[in-house]
Amino acid sequence: MSDEQRDNDLPEIRGPSKSAVKREMLALQGLGQRLMESGPRIWDQAELSTTVRDALEESRRLKGNIALRRHVRRLGKLLRGEDAEQVQTLFNRIDNAHAQDMGRFHRLERWRDRLIGEGDAALEEMLAVCPDADRQRLRQMIRSARKELEGGKAPAASRKLFKYIRELGLE
Repeated sequence: MSDEQRDNDLPEIRGPSKSAVKREMLALQGLGQRLMESGPRIWDQAELSTTVRDALEESRRLKGNIALRRHVRRLGKLLRGEDAEQVQTLFNRIDNAHAQDMGRFHRLERWRDRLIGEGDAALEEMLAVCPDADRQRLRQMIRSARKELEGGKAPAASRKLFKYIRELGLE
C-alpha cells in the first residue's frame, strides 16, 4: 500500500482555520480591551470569574503601551473560558441605551430649534403634544433665545429652553 492510499483512508479532521481562530482571538482581545477601559460597575454586571476580575484590576496599574498591549492579549486568553457572548450582550445593551439617549437628545434639540425658528406654529404643536407646558414661560424663553441669536451672544437662553423642554419629558 502506498503512502497516498494510506492518506486517503484516514478520516479528515478539520477544525477551525487559522484565520477563524485568529479572528476569534482578536474579537476576545477587543472585548478585553473594552472591559479594561470600562470600570468596576460594568465588571460587576458582567459576572466575570475572579481570575478575569483580578486581571482587570491589574490593568488599572499598568502604564506603558507595550505592557497594556500584552495585557490585552492576556485578557483575550482569559476570556476564552468566560461566557463572552454574555459580556458582548452587556456591551450591546449599553451601546443601545447610549444610542437611544443620543436620539432623545437630538429630538429635543430639534424641538428647541423649531421653537426658535418657527415661533408660534411650533409652540402650538408642542402644546398639543405636551399640554402641561407653561405657555407664557415658553414664549419668554423663545423670545430671549431669538434675541441672543440675533445679537450673536452666548446661547444661555437657548440652553435654558432646552433644559425646560427636557424637563417636560417631551419625546
